[in-house]
Amino acid sequence: MLISSLEDMIQLTEEYGFLPFFANDIDGFSVEDNTPAHLWFTDTDGPWEWKGPAAMSGRVVYGKLFGGKAGLVSVEWFPHLANYRRDGYDFDARYDDGLAQRKDKEIMDLFDGGKTLLSKSVKKLCNYRKGGNKGFETVITRLQMQTYLVVNNFVYMRTKYGEQYGWGVAEYTMPESIFGYDFVTSAYKYEPQQSAELIRSHLSKLFPKADEKTIGRILG
Repeated sequence: MLISSLEDMIQLTEEYGFLPFFANDIDGFSVEDNTPAHLWFTDTDGPWEWKGPAAMSGRVVYGKLFGGKAGLVSVEWFPHLANYRRDGYDFDARYDDGLAQRKDKEIMDLFDGGKTLLSKSVKKLCNYRKGGNKGFETVITRLQMQTYLVVNNFVYMRTKYGEQYGWGVAEYTMPESIFGYDFVTSAYKYEPQQSAELIRSHLSKLFPKADEKTIGRILG
C-alpha cells in the first residue's frame, strides 16, 4: 500500500499495528518505505505535515517509539506496547521503586492533570538551558520509549504577520490524557513478556523474512 495521504498513513498503521517513520532493517516497514519520493521530500503536503494530524486523530499514537526514533502505533496495539515497555509500572510506582531518574520525574510532574506542553515549555520549566540541566533529548526520548509521554501535536510558530515558519514544535502529553487510564493500562492483566511476545509474533507474521533479533532491535 502506497501512502499518498494522511488517511493512507493512518490506515497502514492500523493494518500493521506498528509503523516506524524512517526506513530500517525491515524492508517495507516504515512510512518512508511506503511513501513516493515526491511526497516524502515535499514541504507542503506529505508525511512530515501529516504526523501532527495523525497524532490528533485518536486512531494512532505518535512519538519516538522505535529504538529512540519516531513512528506510529495503532490504538489497538498501544496497550500491549505500554505494558511491555513499562514492565507493568505506572510512572510513580517506577520512580518509588528507584527505577526512574529524578530528571524523568521532574518532567512527568509537569503533566499532572492531563496537561499538554510544548517541548520549549518543558525545557524552560525544567531549566534545560545554557548553564542549566543537560540531556533533554535523552530524557524526553526515554519517557516516550517507555510510553509515559507521547506527541499530541506539532505546533508551528508564526511571525507577527501570521505567517508560519520553521519546523513544527512537538507538543507532549500523557497517553492517558488522550485515551483514558483504563484503556492505556488494559493490557496490564498480561505479564509484560506476554505482551512482548504477542507483538513479536504479530510482526513476524507480517514480515516473515525478518528474524527475531531484527524485530527486537526495532521495537527497542
